[in-house]
Amino acid sequence: MRWILKPKPESSIIQRLSSALNVDTIIASLLVQRGIETYDQAKMFFRPSLHDLHDPFLMKDMNLAVARIEKAITAQENIMVYGDYDVDGTTSVALMSSYLETISSQVTTYIPDRYTEGYGISYQGIDYASDNDISLIIALDCGIKAIEKIAYAKAKGIDFIICDHHRPGDQIPDAIAVLDPKRDDCEYPYKELCGCGVGFKLMQGIASTQNQSIDDLVPYMDLVATAIGADIVPITGENRVLAYFGLQVINQSPRVGFKAMLTQVQKETLTITDVVFIIAPRINAAGRMKHGLHAVNLLTEKNPEVASQYALEIEVYNSDRKNADKNITEQALIQIKDHGEEERYTTVVYQEDWHKGVIGIVASRLTETYYRPTLVFTKSGDKLAASARSVKGFDVYNAIDACSEHLEQFGGHKYAAGLTLKEEQYESFKQKFEEIVAATIDKKLLSPEIQIDATIELDQISPKFFRILKQFAPFGPGNMTPVFMTDHVTDTGYGKCVGAADKHLKCRIEKSGLTIGAIGFNLGTKCDTIRDKKRFKIAYTLDENEWNGAISLQLKLKDIN
Repeated sequence: MRWILKPKPESSIIQRLSSALNVDTIIASLLVQRGIETYDQAKMFFRPSLHDLHDPFLMKDMNLAVARIEKAITAQENIMVYGDYDVDGTTSVALMSSYLETISSQVTTYIPDRYTEGYGISYQGIDYASDNDISLIIALDCGIKAIEKIAYAKAKGIDFIICDHHRPGDQIPDAIAVLDPKRDDCEYPYKELCGCGVGFKLMQGIASTQNQSIDDLVPYMDLVATAIGADIVPITGENRVLAYFGLQVINQSPRVGFKAMLTQVQKETLTITDVVFIIAPRINAAGRMKHGLHAVNLLTEKNPEVASQYALEIEVYNSDRKNADKNITEQALIQIKDHGEEERYTTVVYQEDWHKGVIGIVASRLTETYYRPTLVFTKSGDKLAASARSVKGFDVYNAIDACSEHLEQFGGHKYAAGLTLKEEQYESFKQKFEEIVAATIDKKLLSPEIQIDATIELDQISPKFFRILKQFAPFGPGNMTPVFMTDHVTDTGYGKCVGAADKHLKCRIEKSGLTIGAIGFNLGTKCDTIRDKKRFKIAYTLDENEWNGAISLQLKLKDIN
């Protein structure tokens, strides 16, 4: 792994902030690295406020969207809330439908079937709306490229409001309103909202017409926080505020569906990481293995007994998902070796019977083994569908766009995308994608890096230091858990490999007479590096270890050199 030490900010700015906040210079330096240079900025960072949320009407077309929904509610029109089948989409649908149901009885939900309809807005969904006298569709986490489908709906007398956060194409759909902060003509001050976040802004806009304040919308923020974590958007600015208050809801007054999913979880306080690894996979499993509406039903259910039953069903889907993910990953790794493709710049694999619901997870797994842009294909109807994942610093969306002559459709982000193509185009696409990536990627991006925030000594690690660091949370892209480096350390002599197949490393780090416990997950191969009192350097985060009721600080090792 490449260790990258972040540039140390200007010392005068650090000193000024250190004095203003009465914190040590390490803390001040970490804040300046995050763009926080003044007392007021630090106050906003450490004490997020609902008043820091932007006026929703700063978003292009918001006034049109709110006016159309008001009209629909007044005229008692049937409204469909439509969203994608992943976590961002299903939480968006749960959010918007449960809110609208408080002011209208004419609301229904729709999630496209991953296998028969595919991603985004479908003709089948529009036909369903037409057959059921639905005159307004609110699309969440999708729709920004659905030019033909929006036109098809318009011809049937169905209006669309689009709430999306993906990059628009050259043309904006002819909908009543298109809410997307990534529109070139949208001056909304925060561009990194997830789909559920855009839906929340619309809900905020509607609430302003219902004599409701932002405080009335706090109970819905648990869904937004979940989507923010699962969709890996930056936890900065407005996302940070939404995630902060959403986590409070999850921990203090979770909705019935969350409670049902968390019955086996022993943790008292969930972090955004827990949301990503405990709640999000279960929500996702419904859309991957069965149907996304199962997740919406769980998230909106108010009866604890019914929610428990839904949660049990979703637990089964999640178990099935894990098995499929494991098996397909093993098959894909064999395919890479059989084809002699270990040294390529890309990973592109295909098998027609791979489960479409887990190919995105498999793509992520493969990037952990071969650190490079990855696509996993499977058969989907008469076409092939793929999920793409990238490595840090490389825009896989642009690389796929450069191969567009081979594609039927595609969409996504810098680090994750989806696409479809005709089977006869697979080999041509695979070759072109390899050529594009080989020609454009910075070769150093093909090995993972550890970004180190600061070099510190063991005597700088204290309970107070850790308490302040904990207030940096919620952590995520744009505000990652601080990583530290300490050089010239030794092991006290009791370091050992632990876990199945000696996969992990447990030791006690020593320097200048001070010692502290450390755990290194997946660092079992580093045992030889620390033996015989050899000096080494460590990259780590700070963590708490609870043992027999006692809590102590420990180092969570990320790498050893």
